[in-house]
Amino acid sequence: MFEGISNGLATALAPFNLLMVTAGCFAGTFIGMLPGLGPISAVALMIPLTYGLDPASGLILMAGVYYGAVFGGSTASILINAPGTASTVATTFDGYPLARAGQAGRALALAAYASFTGGTLGAVGLLVAAPLLANLALGFQSPEYFALMVLGLTAVTAFTERGRVLPACMMTVLGMMLGTVGADTISGLPRLHLGRLDLIDGFSFLLLAMAMFALAEVVASVLDGRFRSSAAGTDRNLGTMRLTRAEVREVAPVTGRSSVLGFLIGVLPGVGATLASFLVYGFERNLARGADRERFGRGSLRGLAAPEAANNAASTGSFVPLLTLGIPGSGTTAILLGALIAYGIQPGPRLFVEHPDVFWSVIVSMYVGNVVLLLLNLPLIPYFARLLRVPGQLLVPLVILFCVTGVYLVSFNTVDILIMVAICVVALVLKALGFPLAPVLLGFILGDYLEANLQRSLILYDGSFRFLWERPACLVIMLVTLAVAVAAVGRGGRRLDDVGEPD
Repeated sequence: MFEGISNGLATALAPFNLLMVTAGCFAGTFIGMLPGLGPISAVALMIPLTYGLDPASGLILMAGVYYGAVFGGSTASILINAPGTASTVATTFDGYPLARAGQAGRALALAAYASFTGGTLGAVGLLVAAPLLANLALGFQSPEYFALMVLGLTAVTAFTERGRVLPACMMTVLGMMLGTVGADTISGLPRLHLGRLDLIDGFSFLLLAMAMFALAEVVASVLDGRFRSSAAGTDRNLGTMRLTRAEVREVAPVTGRSSVLGFLIGVLPGVGATLASFLVYGFERNLARGADRERFGRGSLRGLAAPEAANNAASTGSFVPLLTLGIPGSGTTAILLGALIAYGIQPGPRLFVEHPDVFWSVIVSMYVGNVVLLLLNLPLIPYFARLLRVPGQLLVPLVILFCVTGVYLVSFNTVDILIMVAICVVALVLKALGFPLAPVLLGFILGDYLEANLQRSLILYDGSFRFLWERPACLVIMLVTLAVAVAAVGRGGRRLDDVGEPD
């Protein structure tokens, strides 16, 4: 192991590879900031550029783009409430209220620190525990994944206030219903498409996110006069980027816990950073007491640090099943798997022996990349925050352009733009009636995974639900889910508003 680490250091710290990781982080950060171009698109765009590189350099470049895109995805979420990727939805809950309260600099700096901590602890975990965690991932099958999705859906209790659990549950079910439009996950047969070919593929996450968050926020802001002034951000300046000692003491344990939990969740194939960010946010929200809990959704530093640390740690953790088992842990690592195979490298247990330079250099480059990302992003925060000072007459059309362009680039279908406008109108009505919108996205994202793993589990057990109590891990997860649900009903819950802005 120590020989492999030394070889990895030598490879990752070679001047050309340092250039590759820096270029990857830089490109990934800016691609991740654009709604609609998340980590998957960023890595896919880099593949043609790696054909002439050796495998280690090519993988280092693409890995840098991957966690650079995750790192940069928080910027649009914090500044304009436009989560271009699912893993940064939870960042909007407290990041956007902080920006609106004149603390954009502090929010962006905290996101950078939390992301660095999550990515660094994830890289260390990957370095020392990859084989052990690979065995853990092998023990999880469809029943365990189904139970994990149910637990993830109980995170809806993090978005509810006292006496408002039922509306949040209704919105979660609505999200799951929207997720059933299109081809069936297992059979591939079309369903609920109303006879329209435009709905055969269902709704994309980006369409819902842009319609419910970014576009709805812009329309609501115009309707209530928030953008009538000459400068949209007159009350939302950069503010200080410094955290006080008290704030550091407050967020440090949160960041550490969230990094560890996010990494462990990211190790599980197919789960990824999205579920990690939601679960960890709900976990920290339920741990908080008194005034700390009240601040969640209204500009809590803990609420911002938790998902940012978790999604970066989970992104690193997704490399565990990829490198040790040859199983992609997320959509982005599935693209990286194809790139490895194109290089003639078969990921799996033999990768340690047959290509140690590739294995260890990629792991070491992750830590180097996190340092590069921190050094790149902190000096750029004042320039990012200037987006808040753009006059309203320019900012509104720009956000609308981002929404329309991002949605169109996913499918190249103009009907999706009309659907986005219709969903935006419905979202505004639901918001006016007091329904939270975040649970809709949670149900949409996790509902597909829940359905697929439930179908596989029922096939495995001949249509019986006995897997819920016959498999120990599944039983433990379901008992935890039951305890969380009972606790939420017992206290009546508490609603965080739909995108984290104050009522």
